[in-house]
Amino acid sequence: MKNKFYFPSYEEVVKAKNLLKDIIYETPLQRNSLLSEKYQANIFLKREDLQIIRSYKIRGAYNKIKSLSHIEELKKGIVCASAGNHAQGVAYSCNILQLPGKIYMPSTTPKQKVERVKMFGKENVEIVLIGDTFDAVSYEAMKDCKKNKKIFIHPFDDIKIIEGQATVGLEILKQSNDHSIDYVFLPIGGGGLASGVGSIFKQFSPKTKIIGVEPQGAPSMSYSLKKGKVIELKTIDRFIDGASVKKVGELNFNICNRVLSEIKTVPEGKVCTTILDLYNLEAIVAEPAGALSISALDFYSKKIKGKTIVCVLSGGNNDITRTEEIRERSLLYEEKKHYFIVKFPQRAGSLKEFVNNILGPKDDIAYFEYSKKNSKEEGPAIIGIELADKNEFSGLLGRMKKYKVHFQYLNKDPDLFRVLI
Repeated sequence: MKNKFYFPSYEEVVKAKNLLKDIIYETPLQRNSLLSEKYQANIFLKREDLQIIRSYKIRGAYNKIKSLSHIEELKKGIVCASAGNHAQGVAYSCNILQLPGKIYMPSTTPKQKVERVKMFGKENVEIVLIGDTFDAVSYEAMKDCKKNKKIFIHPFDDIKIIEGQATVGLEILKQSNDHSIDYVFLPIGGGGLASGVGSIFKQFSPKTKIIGVEPQGAPSMSYSLKKGKVIELKTIDRFIDGASVKKVGELNFNICNRVLSEIKTVPEGKVCTTILDLYNLEAIVAEPAGALSISALDFYSKKIKGKTIVCVLSGGNNDITRTEEIRERSLLYEEKKHYFIVKFPQRAGSLKEFVNNILGPKDDIAYFEYSKKNSKEEGPAIIGIELADKNEFSGLLGRMKKYKVHFQYLNKDPDLFRVLI
């Protein structure tokens, strides 16, 4: 059923809550002192990263599958397509309910998420890695369903999925002890969490502003809202894998159109900085999609001053092998790492002169690639320089010009940057 005017009812969400009570955690709503002090506000984190599968996705997946338990076709198996967290929710549900499941995941899914799907599903689940995006994987999963008459469990565009995710909203309202919540920041991928939680607040706390937060490289909901209908993006940045879809759900779009106060796109580099800060300052492991809501706070610093804020930290399934990429993206966003093509005179001592004359006392050469060509007067090198303070960049450029260094700046040349770095 895809009812354009569907709005999750309180009664159905309560049913979902009761159905879920024995298989999920009621995750804490924790006041964060560092963020509260930084923004001079009362900021709480809804810790869905502490859920049994380290993500809220178990709520919708189990609610949907359990609601179908009377259908004979379930015995043929269920199918889902997911970049990771929905897959874990479906796998966990299959294991609890002893149902056969087939889970399609993009080939680009972090290994950590694939291994956790195997762990939760045990012998009840088969994993198929195929394609590069959720949308490609979804197409293959739907083909399987039609051919073999299995049941497809959609990650977001489904009434029961939305009602399951809406239980996060019920918990927030209960845990807030009737304190007025001024803003709720929610990550958006396909829109399941935002439409579910947003619908609960629309009914019971209508003055609360609901802010949807999307990756800048995959702004499918914000683009669709601007156009007034669901639009499929041609290309997306898949880095924030848990929230990067080309096309949001029809149900989700229609609900979000009614419940969102605003929608904000956040650069992937900003999200990376948030991930590192959460880990280094709070010992919180957040995946990129999980950190989205907190990443938006900088852009609302004036509006939220003195207010009560809830950010849903939606997932903690981060792969440690991505740490270096996360750090790199953060440094580039914070303007603390800069890449150049430098043409060195091909004579002894030229690199030493560069280090002595150009680099500041706390600067570091983090990347260097050079190939000497004996028949040339100059030889190009690719150099990555990491600064202790982004404000030192102007001084670095000034010294390069003073000493007549021939260089080309790569950070502002995305095409050349992608090829060379």
